[in-house]
Amino acid sequence: MKIAVYTGSFDPVTLGHLNVIQRGSRIVEKLIVGIGINSEKSGLFDPDERLELVRRVTQHLDNVEVKTFEGLAVNFVEQSGAKVMLRGVRPMTDIAAEFTMMMANRRLNDDLETVFLMADREFSHVSSSLIKQLTPLATDAQLAQFVPASIIEDLKKKLSAS
Repeated sequence: MKIAVYTGSFDPVTLGHLNVIQRGSRIVEKLIVGIGINSEKSGLFDPDERLELVRRVTQHLDNVEVKTFEGLAVNFVEQSGAKVMLRGVRPMTDIAAEFTMMMANRRLNDDLETVFLMADREFSHVSSSLIKQLTPLATDAQLAQFVPASIIEDLKKKLSAS
């Protein structure tokens, strides 16, 4: 596996995402983090902000590149020159949806392989929606158990403005 792509919305990027990125970067020569843009959804952070946040928390990883994309993830993976899509899986409830997506992606591109990385135990419950609920109530130290410390201020500003 020379190049793999890890796609998601990363709204916001969590320690769970970062865990998958770090682990994935150790098993491939180049890992492209693809931030999906869905114009029909309004996220907490706009695509440029998410791009900046993910770049900030991955800058120490020399073989990680961060990009945004629109459309099907399978097309982005192909355009990136990769044959491998990396997926992070949290609790067993993610498995059914991820399996369905993997089968659809294989149907769209039978050269594409999907590699699943199970979330480390301490991140298996972390989700972007949990972060959005916790942020207004939690201290910085509490938030640092769920998101990279370097994005806490951005998160708090964004949620206090909305």
